[in-house]
Amino acid sequence: MKITDITRELFSAKVYPGDPVPSYRHMMGYDKEVPDICQVSELFLGSHSGTHLDAPLHFLEGEKDVSQLELSRAVGECLVVSAEGEITAEKAREFMALSPERLLIKGDITITPQSAEVFAEGGLLTLGVEGMTVGTKETGPQVHRILLGAEILIIESLDLSSAEDGKYILSAAPLRMAGLDGSPVRAILISI
Repeated sequence: MKITDITRELFSAKVYPGDPVPSYRHMMGYDKEVPDICQVSELFLGSHSGTHLDAPLHFLEGEKDVSQLELSRAVGECLVVSAEGEITAEKAREFMALSPERLLIKGDITITPQSAEVFAEGGLLTLGVEGMTVGTKETGPQVHRILLGAEILIIESLDLSSAEDGKYILSAAPLRMAGLDGSPVRAILISI
């Protein structure tokens, strides 16, 4: 079994403008004059830090938070495809013709509202991208609402540089945190 880690390292990953920069401090540690018996750290990060998953609550008031998500959407067979630029509705239809339940797009891409509609109508469970967000500054909110309204989980800031195009088993479950709109994930691909 081959496992490919497609998660960006949390503290060195790019941060979306305006989001908190992840950091930590050791509350207990070995580096004191009288060392503690163990090390315990306090984390500071946003719910969309590093490789993360968006829950419907991110853009849809009153909808599911990360603790309420069906884990089967974040774990299961997926398809990795390469693309560049704008993902048009036509390109989205080409991807959906391959019958993926979970789709990870490798490359510098933008999801359009029209392609988001194709993914929503096609019954996609999860859409993952390497960028920090789907859509542009102008279209991002609409794209998120379309995808999340169809309960398509969005995984952003993936690192697919070591993944070849093809079918895998994806595992990218969020932390179980009630009331939160997103969660960092440890995303991995398992070769089939």
